Amino acid sequence: MKKLALCLLTLSMLMSCKNEQQEEKKEITVNYPETKKVDTVSNYFGTEIKDPYRWLEDDISAETGEWVTQQNETTYGYLDNIPYRADLKNRLETLWDYEKVGAPFKEGKNTYFYKNDGIQNHYVVYKKDGDKEDVFLDPNTFSKDGTTSLAGLSFTEDGTLAAYSISEGGSDWRKVIVIKTETKEVIEDTLQDVKFSGVSWKGNDGFYYSSYDKPKGSELTAKTDQHKVYYHKLGTAQKEDVIVYGATPEEKHRYITASVTKDQKYVVLSAAVSTSGNKLFIKDLSKLDAPLVPIINNTDSDTRLVENVGSTLYLYTNLNASNGKIVTVDASNPSAENWKDFIPETKNVLSISKGGHNFFAEYMVDAVSKVTQYDYDGKLIREVDLPGIGTVGSIGGDKEETELYYSFTNYNTPGSIYKYNVETGESVNYWKPSIDFKSEDFESKQVFYTSKDGTKIPMIITYKKGLKLDGTNPTMLYGYGGFNISVQPSFSITNAVWLEQGGVYAVANLRGGGEYGKEWHKSGTKMQKQNVFDDFIAAAEYLIDKKYTTSKRLAISGRSNGGLLVGATMTQRPDLMAVALPGVGVLDMLRYHTFTSGAGWAYDYGTAEDSKEMFAYLLAYSPVHNVKENVEYPATMVLTGDHDDRVVPAHSFKFAAELQAKQFGSNPRLIRIDVNAGHGAGKPVDMQIEEWADIYGFTLFNMGYETLPSTHQENTKS
Repeated sequence: MKKLALCLLTLSMLMSCKNEQQEEKKEITVNYPETKKVDTVSNYFGTEIKDPYRWLEDDISAETGEWVTQQNETTYGYLDNIPYRADLKNRLETLWDYEKVGAPFKEGKNTYFYKNDGIQNHYVVYKKDGDKEDVFLDPNTFSKDGTTSLAGLSFTEDGTLAAYSISEGGSDWRKVIVIKTETKEVIEDTLQDVKFSGVSWKGNDGFYYSSYDKPKGSELTAKTDQHKVYYHKLGTAQKEDVIVYGATPEEKHRYITASVTKDQKYVVLSAAVSTSGNKLFIKDLSKLDAPLVPIINNTDSDTRLVENVGSTLYLYTNLNASNGKIVTVDASNPSAENWKDFIPETKNVLSISKGGHNFFAEYMVDAVSKVTQYDYDGKLIREVDLPGIGTVGSIGGDKEETELYYSFTNYNTPGSIYKYNVETGESVNYWKPSIDFKSEDFESKQVFYTSKDGTKIPMIITYKKGLKLDGTNPTMLYGYGGFNISVQPSFSITNAVWLEQGGVYAVANLRGGGEYGKEWHKSGTKMQKQNVFDDFIAAAEYLIDKKYTTSKRLAISGRSNGGLLVGATMTQRPDLMAVALPGVGVLDMLRYHTFTSGAGWAYDYGTAEDSKEMFAYLLAYSPVHNVKENVEYPATMVLTGDHDDRVVPAHSFKFAAELQAKQFGSNPRLIRIDVNAGHGAGKPVDMQIEEWADIYGFTLFNMGYETLPSTHQENTKS
């Protein structure tokens, strides 16, 4: 027995030593390209700010192109030395390779649906006739390398015509192509340079769309910052399209949309004046030369049309209702003083959908879905019995339908489609994926932690059942926290691969988002933006304090506004994490508004030109301006695309240049630049797989893993 005990003790000591060695990160020597500095200086209210990498803002110059090439050579040279990168890629490919199907929808006499056979770069649109399924649009044929994607699809009310938009290289600038649905014959010239727009048909005569004047580079001008709504009459040249709204300085707004009601009686126009406020107008299409009548001009509330029955309008609004409500009003006199409550405000945030002569009120209860059904008289029919705790895609369809469809997902459950009976309230599974992932082996837990100022913040933590809280688990903390956007539970193939490695995946629902309504959003904007970073820092501290992980095994991740979140957090608390992954981030807060697309974000951020106080506030957290000498930052891989025209890549270029120029310690500071890719939408699957294999390889390697954690776990069990 003593001999056995001694052997077990020796084995335990060996395993302990192995675990300790596991935390000793193997280093790869990195020789960073030298980035040229220039003497550019900007003056803000008497304060001079040096901008040595201003030249990288010209992202189409040959010199910047050469810099991109050198940086990618350095980055991929590093990634090539990670021993299990190929294993991660293989697992991603295997797990990704399952059939994915969208809910069917009717357009005219035809039924359509989206499907991906497995690892196709893009979903294919099918047209269904009985049991027969035919390909309607296959974006995988749009380009040889898969970088051209389907960005939108809109049908006429009778379903005989369709307009679809395409994105090339991930660009937000789109082309619109009009076809006959039966023959797929292109019937007119392609519309060019359409941006941040849907297509809304007026009968079969033409359609409304939105766009800007296209700039020649990334620099913002007055004209390129003014969204306009156009009407395109079929068979005429695009240059003849009529500007419906946005032509004058008084009509200057960042985002404007126009949509025609299903009965073709009205066109409704929304002009955003903030990320939580808009102007709303309505025009009676049955009357010749009818004016645009204002429904609301309030700049601090969000209002939109949900439905109309004749002249009765059903509006969603958060005017004097932070969490949203539904009101009714007659189109002949639609101003706010005439509104009547239809579905009153509750303590939870509301979103609304419709179908089968019913409304479906989806509420976010601590970021999780709850749905109730109402008829058109406002009578509560029932609470919808959902398949579980998670996120519901809109229950919707035509008025005449008695069976509607919705999707359901959460962090460990792949998205499934359910068919809902409007009369009985019964849900049945319509489609469930067959995927090589054991959902039952994983679980999610929602916790509430305390931020710096005492605010309670929700966070959902997902992990393998039986997780030991011993502070050794590799953990990925994700956040967004901005623009009134809510982050709700959803399944991700890439997250599944992380979970399989014994990884913990935590999502914090930060202020700045929309999870708790308008005030929650506002408390993370402008001079309160630091609240968002404090919330994220507190989430990391909670995970460490509760022994989910340790700072040596913690990575932080976010994209776009979330990239700013990561950049600000890593420069404020570099000691808190082992790895930082700022993706397509807004990282130069003094100049972001001077780039194309950037000016619209002033609603959330403010600008350095607003006031001396706003300038000082932005300077205090701007990631590009807060990289310091003699500070060891976490292992960092900045992620961007060279064709990103939403958050221009100059943000990432300048941040990476600052990190490399002030290198201190041995942690790598790399930038991975996708070529011929944009902000993320429409990125082909093969590029996504490559990217995530690189992200996870880089992350785990810099947490000290010489082999994959799952391999280590199997060895430990044996």
